Amino acid sequence: MIENPILNSPFEEPTQHFEVVGGRFTEKVVSGRRASSYLTPVAQPKGRRGLQLLMPGQDTAVKPNEFINEIRSHVRIWREAGYPGVTAVSQSLLEYWRAPERPSRLFFAQIEAVETAIYITEFAPKNRQHIINMLDAMNLEQNDRLPRRAVKMATGTGKTVVMGMLIAWQTLNKVAYPQDKRFSDAFLIMTPGVTIRDRLRVLRPEEPPGINYYAQRDLVPPDLRDRLLDARIVITNFHSFLLRDTLEAAKLNKQILGGRIEETPAAMVRRVVRDLGGRKNVIVFNDEAHHCYMALEPDAESGDEAKAARVWLDGLRAVRDAVGVRAVFDLSATPF
Repeated sequence: MIENPILNSPFEEPTQHFEVVGGRFTEKVVSGRRASSYLTPVAQPKGRRGLQLLMPGQDTAVKPNEFINEIRSHVRIWREAGYPGVTAVSQSLLEYWRAPERPSRLFFAQIEAVETAIYITEFAPKNRQHIINMLDAMNLEQNDRLPRRAVKMATGTGKTVVMGMLIAWQTLNKVAYPQDKRFSDAFLIMTPGVTIRDRLRVLRPEEPPGINYYAQRDLVPPDLRDRLLDARIVITNFHSFLLRDTLEAAKLNKQILGGRIEETPAAMVRRVVRDLGGRKNVIVFNDEAHHCYMALEPDAESGDEAKAARVWLDGLRAVRDAVGVRAVFDLSATPF
């Protein structure tokens, strides 16, 4: 056990970390931010009765997430240069969020998550096209062209605040630049359950100031908060993607077809996004998004989690095909 595990301020980029050897933390402090990495099991030689001989610190290997570390490095350089290549709205929001005199400062992890989304949307397409090409290739291979962006943040670092910041960034830009196709004011927030859905009402700008995060957490300057009312936000859980029996079918037709007539995927989408008022090209947030990732090997898909993921992903594809999806932001503390 490490007696004092806190090395850095939550409001600044980390400057030191504990060394990891064989997948285990040591008490040795190393300068610099820890690189993003993942652990993989290492095959162990078997003992005389087929038992694995595990040596301390030798049962896992640490491998770097090279693409994540590259993006993190580019975002740092872009941040230190003063956020070139972004809209005036984005520039003002980034400065507002980072202001050291804020009465309630935002965590570095929260700001960096939104910085990365802004970087990929506004700066990279004109200046780091290879990053966009890599993301497109991965989404083509694994997500059937859904434009997904994963935001992995530790428990307690405030993913709901990050969603609020992303909604503010998109909506205020859409109000200022209505013809700019990079931005949207329509949002679909998907959750794995009713409890989480109810908790996310803090993301509705029309809620009282003591409830909505834009005022309570000071995510938007007071003189701009009314503009957030242009946003349309639907908060639901993935079960709403299940195709329901249609009520219009005649009893005889139901009997002929085996007793059920399901709504079409397009009809399901109209039901789910009804409150978006016909707006197109929505921004999707998958809260606790580890629930909506399928196994890479189809043969490995089984059980309730796989069934839930299938409903979730099929629903997202139906939304894309029916009304268009500008971007999908997956947020989770659990590894995807």
